[in-house]
Amino acid sequence: MAVRIHFTDDDLAQTRLAQAPDPMWEALLSMHMLQTDTASFVFGGWRQAVRRRLTAPLSALLRLAPPAGYSADFLTPAAGAGGLDAGVGALLSTPRQRLAHDLVELTRGGRRLPSWAGLLAGGDADAVRHLGRLHRHYFATALAPWWSRIRSRFDTERALHGRYLAEGDLGGLLNTLHSGLVWRRPVLELTGLGVDRDVHLDGRGLLVLPSYFCWRRPTLLKDPALPCVVVYPMPHETALSTTSGLRSLNALLGRTRAEILETVAGRGVTTTELAHDTGVAPATASHHVGILRKAGLLSTCRAGRVVLHTATPLGLALLDGR
Repeated sequence: MAVRIHFTDDDLAQTRLAQAPDPMWEALLSMHMLQTDTASFVFGGWRQAVRRRLTAPLSALLRLAPPAGYSADFLTPAAGAGGLDAGVGALLSTPRQRLAHDLVELTRGGRRLPSWAGLLAGGDADAVRHLGRLHRHYFATALAPWWSRIRSRFDTERALHGRYLAEGDLGGLLNTLHSGLVWRRPVLELTGLGVDRDVHLDGRGLLVLPSYFCWRRPTLLKDPALPCVVVYPMPHETALSTTSGLRSLNALLGRTRAEILETVAGRGVTTTELAHDTGVAPATASHHVGILRKAGLLSTCRAGRVVLHTATPLGLALLDGR
């Protein structure tokens, strides 16, 4: 059994390797990992840290992403390739028909949905906004503190395989990504998914996306009418843990400033959000932000009505231990 993706000449010309990790896909796949105890060497420390911070509303969000079987396709819009803001924006604009279709599909597996799922299926504006807020909260809790490490590993993976596309060797790219991907021109087979079906790209092209939280086998969306993305697991040589890194950063910066730098990595955060996430008063968070900004580790800019703090390249390099 396999999923067979059929390419035309136009599809071959439009096949591309993702430029950056997709926060929507990483969120979905990390939700899967959070609900299991597999891959403890890589994800055990991360899993323990996130579970301690998981709130009841976030636990309800996980019901849309069961660790086995179908997960709601609308959680991974194509716009996620443009970053978290673009991905959440696309999530908020999901057509009502898509919301209803995916939630019905989830219930077919006997999955118990959140209490607000009925309103969400009907396209209720408040329920959709609630979903967007939960998604941002989940990213801040489960991914943001580790995002610089995820991005660093992604960049290494892309550099390793990007040369095939640069040389026009699509077969070389697709045959070296993962053992679960088999290229027999003009068909790419995904094995180990437990399903048997054919997907015809018909000129849409294919996006190949390395993922940190994808585990064991490649995956893709169930609905063949959606933009086709093949997500495959990046190899892992070390555990996703901040224990030693935080200990070193604590000694260098102090615990609160180290936590602030971890929190702002990979996204924009307000002072109020920083205070909440690190457990300090807003005035204290603002004081530490000023010190990190003067040290060149953090930058601050205005986005509409809010002021956002982000890590600078120097700050990210420090987090990565470079």
